Amino acid sequence: MKRRILILYTGGTIGMQPSEQGYVPVTGFHELLQQQLHSKTSQQLPEFELLELDQLIDSANLVPQHWLQIAGLLQQHWQQYDGFIVLHGTDTMAYTASALSFMLQGLDKPVILTGSQIPLVELRNDALDNLITALLLAGNYQIPEVCIYFNGRLLRGNRSTKLKSTGFDAFDSPNFPWLGQVGIHIELHGNLLLEPGLRQFLLPAFDAEAVVMLQLYPGIPARVVDALLDSPKVKGLILQSYGVGNVPDANEALVDSLAKASDRGVVVLNITQCLQGRVSQGAYATGSVLNRIGVVAGQDLTPEAAFAKLHFLLASGLTPEQVREQLAQPLCGESS
Repeated sequence: MKRRILILYTGGTIGMQPSEQGYVPVTGFHELLQQQLHSKTSQQLPEFELLELDQLIDSANLVPQHWLQIAGLLQQHWQQYDGFIVLHGTDTMAYTASALSFMLQGLDKPVILTGSQIPLVELRNDALDNLITALLLAGNYQIPEVCIYFNGRLLRGNRSTKLKSTGFDAFDSPNFPWLGQVGIHIELHGNLLLEPGLRQFLLPAFDAEAVVMLQLYPGIPARVVDALLDSPKVKGLILQSYGVGNVPDANEALVDSLAKASDRGVVVLNITQCLQGRVSQGAYATGSVLNRIGVVAGQDLTPEAAFAKLHFLLASGLTPEQVREQLAQPLCGESS
């Protein structure tokens, strides 16, 4: 018996059509897909049904509340299908993949996000191959986690980041091996996959203003930090520091602003601006100052995973100290 797969179409380039203002999301993706699939080809695919959001999302307009909507639909249909494909825009796909991994822990079925750089309506596109391969992966393999499939690469969702704005090989996971690669053959690295677990689905209500991000730059004034944290709604700050987690400790006003924020309950998470590598806050004096003021070392989290994880923990009703404790340990393979 063929496995049944649900395709959740949320929007994105894959289903867009050209307009006078550029590509825009349009309804009717199921009909478009059926036109592209030949009958002989479709017989080799797992059985699938397609669910389309009432209001499609251009992923540049994504907000954390959309994560709740997507996760809610997956949870609602979890028992009826053997795997799930989420069609999503590429701009914020890694954010959504990361968020879903935290909200849907202990998976026993695959959730694979994919999309394309060129819409399906165009003669030359990467959309059909990405979707067909994602269907084959979800329908024929045991992959108990949230992944991104794109251009021959199966990646852990919360390790993924978009590296290229125009290349077909847009996504990679700089600090973790690919879970699989697809060429002539499909090669899955089962030893890297998470073990199936007891489902722990938690879908909290997100506050879009709860988390802010700040990338350090030479000469950054303390007032930038103060301005970011001016609202009482801000509960978390992601600091994108230099190298292995260094900050300009000679800038006493900046360090003081971070210390005051931490003291009043704002959770500060430190990640590196570098594409590869991890934070080690005690390696240099310029980083060890963060240990003294209660900043959490973000290990090798991607910016997308850091953002989604901090949002998730803050929305889960934990105290600031509990959030700091959870940030320092991997929950679903997002850090090492």
